[in-house]
Amino acid sequence: MCGIAGFTHTDGRRQPERIWQITRALTHRGPDKQDVWESAQVALGAVRLKIIDLEHGDQPMASEDGDTVLVFNGEVYNHAALRKELEALGHRFHSRCDTEVVLRAFLEWGVESFPKLRGMFGAALWTESQRRLILLRDRVGIKPLYFRRHDGELYFGSEMKAILLHPELDRNLNPAALERYLSFNYVPGTQTLVEGIEKLAPGHWLEWAGGKVSTHPYWKLEFKPDARLDLESAKGELDRLLRSAVEEHLISDAPLGVWSSGGLDSSTILHYAAEASPARLKTFSVSFRGRSFDETPYFREVAERYQTDHHEFDLNPEADLRGTIEQFATYSDEPSADAGALPVWFLSKMCRQDVTVALSGDGADELFGGYKTYLADRYARTLRTFPRFVRGAAAGLSRLLPVSDEKIGLDYKVRRMLEGSLLDPIDAHCYWNGTFGESERRGLVMRGMGPGSPLPLPGETDGYLNRFLWLDQLCYLPDDILNKCDRMSMAHSLEVRPPFLDHRIVEFAATLPENFKIRGNSLKFILRELMQDKLPRAVLTRGKEGFDIPAHHWLRTTLKPLVTETLNERTVRQAGIFQWEAIDRVLRSHFERRANFGYHLWGLLLLFLWMKRWDIQPPRAWQGSQRTPASAGATR
Repeated sequence: MCGIAGFTHTDGRRQPERIWQITRALTHRGPDKQDVWESAQVALGAVRLKIIDLEHGDQPMASEDGDTVLVFNGEVYNHAALRKELEALGHRFHSRCDTEVVLRAFLEWGVESFPKLRGMFGAALWTESQRRLILLRDRVGIKPLYFRRHDGELYFGSEMKAILLHPELDRNLNPAALERYLSFNYVPGTQTLVEGIEKLAPGHWLEWAGGKVSTHPYWKLEFKPDARLDLESAKGELDRLLRSAVEEHLISDAPLGVWSSGGLDSSTILHYAAEASPARLKTFSVSFRGRSFDETPYFREVAERYQTDHHEFDLNPEADLRGTIEQFATYSDEPSADAGALPVWFLSKMCRQDVTVALSGDGADELFGGYKTYLADRYARTLRTFPRFVRGAAAGLSRLLPVSDEKIGLDYKVRRMLEGSLLDPIDAHCYWNGTFGESERRGLVMRGMGPGSPLPLPGETDGYLNRFLWLDQLCYLPDDILNKCDRMSMAHSLEVRPPFLDHRIVEFAATLPENFKIRGNSLKFILRELMQDKLPRAVLTRGKEGFDIPAHHWLRTTLKPLVTETLNERTVRQAGIFQWEAIDRVLRSHFERRANFGYHLWGLLLLFLWMKRWDIQPPRAWQGSQRTPASAGATR
C-alpha cells in the first residue's frame, strides 16, 4: 500500500523541491519509503507501506531501459498467476511484489493489461519516449485517485492535498458539488468540492498526451438478474467466491488482522479467514458501552467462537474527540461527513499498534441489500398511494414527535420517511441517507448553487431494488463508505482490504434475483442463508446497526464547544458562502431539542474546518472579476 503523486511540466523546467514537497505530504500513507523520479516532462513521487516483499519493490519503479516508470498504490491479488504468465512470455522478475507485475503487464499488453488486474489500486504510468501519462483506478473505487487539468498540464495524487499544495492552482469552492454535499453529506460522482479537481471514475483509465486528456472505461458493472438460478446453487457459488477472495486477501508479509463488529458481514469475513489461516487471527472492535446500539456482546461472542486474539476500544465522550475531528480536515482533504469516520479513526489507530493490514466487511450491504433504506424504498411505494397533501400534512405533524437522542430515533425515522415519500423514488432513496432538503439548501447558501453535479445513474435493469443497489454501488460505496475507510485507515498507515469487493463477487451479486437479496423483511437473504450453519444465531438474527456515533447527543454536549467555535456568526459571515441566519436556526433548533439536526451539523462542522485548513475561497462565479488567488501558505 502506498500513496502516489505527480505532475507534468511541458516547459521542461524540473521542480525537484515541488515533487518532494507533495510526496512528503503523503507520508502517512507510506512511512516506510519515499522517493521521486523526474524528467524534463513529468515528476512522479511515491510513498510506500511495505506489505508484499518487504526487501524489494520500492517506487517509482522503472523498466530496464528506463523508458516506462510506474507509481502504484494498492494490491493486486492475482499477481502470482500473472507473474507466471509473464514469465512464460520471457519476462524476468527482480522482486516478488505486485508492483513489478503491474509494470511488466503494462509493458507486455499496454492498456489491455488493466482488465487482467484483480485488486484495489490507483496507479500512474509514464512512457518517456511517447510523452504519455496514464492514470488507472480499480473497478469499484476502493483506492482513490484525484487529478486536475490546468494550462495543458496534469496534476494528480492519491489524496487531494497532492494537488492543493501547488501554489499556482486556485482553491475555489465548487458550487455544484456543494449542492450535492449538503444533500448527501458527500460528493457523488467525479466532481469534488474544489473547482477543477476531479476524481478518476472507478473502472476507468485516463491518458494525458500533448496536453490533451481523455478517459476510458475498462470495466462496467451490469445488472443482469438470472431467473434460472436456484438458491442452493447460488449459495454454493457465493461460498466458493468468498473462500477464494478471502484466501487471496490474507496474503501479506506484514502482520494482519480482521475488523469485527459482530455483524453478519465482518463475521462472514472472519469465518472464511479463520478457515484459511493456520495462525490465530487478531480481531479489532469499537464499542459504545452504555448506548442502545453497542455491539459488544456480538463481537465478543464471535471472537470467542473463533478463538481470536481480540482487541477493543471503547469510544466515549472522554476520548480525544475534538482533537481527532480537527485532524479530519488534514487527512480527509475533502470532507465526507459520514459520522462513522470517527469510530473508523479510533479503530484504525488501535489496530495499527498490532498489525499493518486489516480485512473488513465493507461492500456486502450494497451488493446484497443490507440497508434499511431498501425497505424504506418499498414502504414509500405504499405511501405514495395516498394523496400528496395527506403525506405533506403528516410530514409536518411528524415534527411534533418527541425528540430522541438515539442514533436514529423514531421521530427522525418517521419524519424522513414521510418527507421522502414526497420525492420521486431515486431522489427519495438518496434522501434517506442525506441531510438538507431542497428548500433548506436554498436557504443556507448566499447565492444560487446551480444544478448539482450529475449522478452516475444506473442503466436499465429488471426489478425495483436493483436500481437502488446499482446507484449505491456507483455513488455511496466509493464516494462515502470506501472514501471514509481509506482516509481514516491510511491516516494511521493501515491497509484495509474488503474481500466482498472482489470484482468476481460484485459481478456475481449483479446476476442474483432480487428475492435472493431481500425476502420479506430479511435483508441480505442469501448471505444470511449461506452462513446459517457457520455463525452464532445471535449474529444471524440481529438487526443492522451501522458504524456510527451518537451524533445528536454529542453535538449537544461534548462537542458543542467545537460546534459553536466553528459555526458562529463571525466565521460564517467571513466565509462568504452561507447565510448566518439559516445556520443559526439549525443550531438553535438542535441545541434547544426542537429537532435532531446532529448529522446536518456534523456535515457543516467538517465543511468549515476543511475550508479553514485549506484556505478554500468562494466559487469563482461569485467573485466576478475579483478572484482571490490561492494562498501559498496552504500547509500552515
